[in-house]
Amino acid sequence: MTEAWTDQALKALRAACRTADGPSLLALLRTHAPADVLQQCGDALTAAVVRGVPGAGETALACTSTLRERGWRGDEVLAEQLDTVGGGAVCVLRPVPVDLEELSGLLEGDPAWGGGRIDLDTGECWPALADTEESWDEEEPEDAKRWLHVPCEGSRDAYRGMEDFITTLDDQDLARSLGIAIQGPGAFRRFKDMLATSPAQLQRYWLFSAERRCGRARAWLADQGYWPALPGGH
Repeated sequence: MTEAWTDQALKALRAACRTADGPSLLALLRTHAPADVLQQCGDALTAAVVRGVPGAGETALACTSTLRERGWRGDEVLAEQLDTVGGGAVCVLRPVPVDLEELSGLLEGDPAWGGGRIDLDTGECWPALADTEESWDEEEPEDAKRWLHVPCEGSRDAYRGMEDFITTLDDQDLARSLGIAIQGPGAFRRFKDMLATSPAQLQRYWLFSAERRCGRARAWLADQGYWPALPGGH
């Protein structure tokens, strides 16, 4: 029987991922549902496998099965990554220490303000409006190779995520109300306001949404030839 992901548990998960604390990560995945956070912790799990943390290989193997069964965008990319390191091979994609949530913000932000670039040396995400001559110089070929352009793809996938989440609800009254709420302008705000009447479902949605966003960002990054390695070469 697994525990629900509380704010405290998620905070501990993020800390374990940020510091590449493999034992703490595996402990959390043993006591909570891994499927809720696989895209968010997949690279820390990859690092744990590479470092030979006890139990990491077995956990990764179980997670690859879960990813392939789920089949969301980016899941096969992460499953192949875990398979590769689990077999002792080196990932063919080039590593860049980028935060998938930050990358998602560039990819799926407001079309009027979204998009930007990734600093391939540091993994830092620069929104389009943050670009300056100091941060990126098109006239310097060597410097230009340091940057990866990120287009803004808009909120269509995020909207589809709301539709898909509604189909997971057992509460048909809530599902019906949410279906009405997402019609027309202001859909995201009305959806979240309506879902706030059910804190447990709102928590489920934040996890669901984060998984989908990170998966889409991972898939986009893989299409460019990169994978989101942890900072510091872990």
